[in-house]
Amino acid sequence: MRLFGLKTCDTCRKALKSLPEAQLVEVRAEGVPEEVLARAFARFGDALLNTRSTTWRGLEPGDRARPPMELLAEHPALMKRPLIEKDGELYLGWTAETRAALGV
Repeated sequence: MRLFGLKTCDTCRKALKSLPEAQLVEVRAEGVPEEVLARAFARFGDALLNTRSTTWRGLEPGDRARPPMELLAEHPALMKRPLIEKDGELYLGWTAETRAALGV
């Protein structure tokens, strides 16, 4: 199981504490593999972009209008976190629904 997120993100830390077998992939340092990002965007669409983040608020209006996949490739911290991959399935966020699906 891989958890794509940030080690400084409180939500990611909560998820990691509940999922000790998960491997953290630090998206700022390592990025998200293109194949995983494409599958996540196909599944979650624009919900994959965290428009409440400080990274988003720091973007110019013209940049915000760019395609989401371009923005995520250039600014991995824009991704809603955590993105969890387990057995080929993807889960977004640390919601009650995600926790139930993962058996936590």
